[in-house]
Amino acid sequence: MHFITLALAATALTGASLANAHSDLAVPQAQPGPEVRKFLKYDAPLLALTHVRVIDGTGAAPLEDRTVVLRDGRIEAVTPASVAPPKGAQVVELKGRTVMPGLVGMHNHLMYTASLNQDEEGKLPPPGFFVTEIAFTAPRLYLASGVTTIRTTGSIEPYNDLNIRKAVDAMQIPGPHIDVTGPYLEGRGSHFPQMAVLEEAAHARKTVDFWAGEGATSFKAYMNISGPVLAAAIEEAHKHGVRITGHLCAVSYREAAALGIDNLEHGPVFTDTGFVPNRQPGRCPSSADIAASWEKRDIDSPEVQELIRDLVQKKVAITSTLPVFENFVASRPLLSKKQMEMMSAESLRSHLAARATAAQAPDKVARQETLLKKEMAFELAFVKAGGTLLAGPDPTGNGGTLPGFGDQRGLELLVEAGFTPLEAIRIATYNGAQFMGQLERIGTIAAGKHADLIVIDGDPSRRIGDIQNVETVFKDGLGYDSAKLRASVRGMVGIR
Repeated sequence: MHFITLALAATALTGASLANAHSDLAVPQAQPGPEVRKFLKYDAPLLALTHVRVIDGTGAAPLEDRTVVLRDGRIEAVTPASVAPPKGAQVVELKGRTVMPGLVGMHNHLMYTASLNQDEEGKLPPPGFFVTEIAFTAPRLYLASGVTTIRTTGSIEPYNDLNIRKAVDAMQIPGPHIDVTGPYLEGRGSHFPQMAVLEEAAHARKTVDFWAGEGATSFKAYMNISGPVLAAAIEEAHKHGVRITGHLCAVSYREAAALGIDNLEHGPVFTDTGFVPNRQPGRCPSSADIAASWEKRDIDSPEVQELIRDLVQKKVAITSTLPVFENFVASRPLLSKKQMEMMSAESLRSHLAARATAAQAPDKVARQETLLKKEMAFELAFVKAGGTLLAGPDPTGNGGTLPGFGDQRGLELLVEAGFTPLEAIRIATYNGAQFMGQLERIGTIAAGKHADLIVIDGDPSRRIGDIQNVETVFKDGLGYDSAKLRASVRGMVGIR
């Protein structure tokens, strides 16, 4: 969402510079600590995963009946299963399973909407809307679901996120590789008292400079930031060799693209204000006005096609966050039993109450479904025009988008949008790695790359729903038991 709840309710850098900024994603030298060892299935230095189907993440057709050899945390080779495994390898028979790259989550958080905190009239009382850090449950759920790298895409407690990254890298706790986004770069008028207010360019520069020095490897601008302040933040981030994204409102997509922003979150149908009639410069229109400006606007219309061309020309990536929007559509399926078991009692109560309230307004439900479909159509058209689409679930909103589970659902929704399963997998693996300057390390299955892999029972290239059947997740060659990771956080999402 970042905080899509209230959003709905009320010069590209070189790969080399980004690789340097994210050098902490190297294969770790530390040995697994006791908390990590609890969840390991495989920790041999030489492994041969035999008789597997390989989806390499490039969009190419799957390779059947292969052996994937892992040595010292890296992929050594992918061979026909008829080729004998290397001498001394621990052989893991995985007939009927698929091996694919670990997901690269590009809109993920270590926080969550624990409760909407509404009063008896359904409004948010002062001082506003709060989110809860879930630094214990989120890393485990991401990893259990096959997400081996995340970008936090906005931090409420950046020191917490930085320290969690250090603990994961030191192998003291299980979790994915983490690109820590600095604190939200927000302007005046936010509903979130946990965010700073930046009203001057100098303040934005100082903030970016400070947090880049503290270890933040990306930045995110938020809804009420002004154009001049955003321009200063973009310039300062680029000086530090890191990228900046935005969930914007007061600044439109095309205005942000002209300022040099690298990435825009959520897609335009729910967030871009460029088509709002009589829009006041520097002011964030209401969510109703934004929705109305898109509801009857055709994706093939000249003005939308011009927006797409502008974004593609300026190499601005778009992050698809379809799962967080889907949970506002009351006609869509409720969470699975497995997901509900992960949630705290209050988080589940709050989410179900929000869905029940939404279902009482059928006309609004129909409009939200229309807007969701329109966002899907935009994302498909954007990619067909040559744009770079990234993927992430945004585990905020009304509490129905859980870490990890939401990443998997994102692939299913991309397929619903019109992408093939292999295209959706590429978006969620290759594209994220490439955008982060990490493609030489992760994002595809190839000899020499880090062994960040998912073992799935089934074939997501034919049935994208099989992406939910994650059995084992390899990160830097260590194989984690997905079921054990999930069991360790049952009933805790929203609390820890």
